Amino acid sequence: MQLNYFNRPYFENGAIKKISEVLKSNGIKNPLICTDPGLSSIGMTDKIRNLISEDFSLSFYEETPANPTENAVNEALELYKINGCDGVIGFGGGSSIDLAKAVALMANHEGDLINYSVNEGGYGKIAQTVPMIAIPTTSGTGSEVSVGSLITMNDGRKLIFASPYLMPDAAICDPELTIGLPPLLTAGAGMDALTHCIEAILSPINDPPAEAVGIDGIEKIIKEEGLVRACKDGKDIEARWNMMMASTEGAMAFSKGLGAVHSMSHALGANQELRLHHGTLNAVILPAVLRFNQNHVGNKYSRIARAMGKKESVNLANEIEKLNENIGMPSNLTDMGVTEDMIPKLVAHAITDPSNLTTPRVPTQEEWEKLFLESMQ
Repeated sequence: MQLNYFNRPYFENGAIKKISEVLKSNGIKNPLICTDPGLSSIGMTDKIRNLISEDFSLSFYEETPANPTENAVNEALELYKINGCDGVIGFGGGSSIDLAKAVALMANHEGDLINYSVNEGGYGKIAQTVPMIAIPTTSGTGSEVSVGSLITMNDGRKLIFASPYLMPDAAICDPELTIGLPPLLTAGAGMDALTHCIEAILSPINDPPAEAVGIDGIEKIIKEEGLVRACKDGKDIEARWNMMMASTEGAMAFSKGLGAVHSMSHALGANQELRLHHGTLNAVILPAVLRFNQNHVGNKYSRIARAMGKKESVNLANEIEKLNENIGMPSNLTDMGVTEDMIPKLVAHAITDPSNLTTPRVPTQEEWEKLFLESMQ
């Protein structure tokens, strides 16, 4: 089936078989396929190579890091130009798709990548990119339907790039591609999707349709036990389907914005020594931010609790902590290698993150420090 969304994603088991058709319909003959070493090592790149018609000339960039970097974008872009490519495919998790978006952007835009970041006032500078297709192999970021990309720059900052032109021209969402994803990666990606849904709902922007989509995503993840089931049995195709749909819904929902959880995880994700997983960071940080926002969001916690299949009076932060423990997430940032001496730099990064524009309660510098400290305990 095709979802009735801007880029009309193909969403069904086995949808990857449509890849040649999608390439042709988007006028791509020589795609650069951006993926990561992990997928290459388990033969996933061979799978997509075998599915694409011999009418197409394929190039592969297989070195996407866990948090895509400016250097990786430049390496992939050079390969794109050398091989005369005319479009880009992001094949993998959110990192590969975000990298592909940045390559598609810089393939026909002048200057340095950093000039197009939201942080540097680049939103309005982005025009039509070269054609780009997203094929997710995890259920978390929803980057296949989002207008954003996250890239860690050479100056150490993790910056946001956003524009309607960065939404992929097409997306192929095949839940079967996530079968066999290890439990911890399933858990971290799933908590990314859940955080997207929750933060989108809590955003003060008035957008009832987006909130409704976020509510449905929470139901699939928690009430229908999509995440717990997918972690316990990676071959549970119903759970995998629900998680991929919830991931897509999370990105649709956060068209109305995110919040402090993402501001903090973006700051932590910029640390190239720790190389922390974005979704796992969201999982660990979410309880502290839920406690911080509790009296500033009207009745939204009650609505989220109902979507989770819980009593309206339930403590959401405690419920997330229980879920984290159940699926094997770290209990705090300290366990992930974060130390107190990092906090000043983390706060400086979080304060400037654009996700603050839609957080229901903007922390002061002292409150940012307390949020990081609480998440470390």
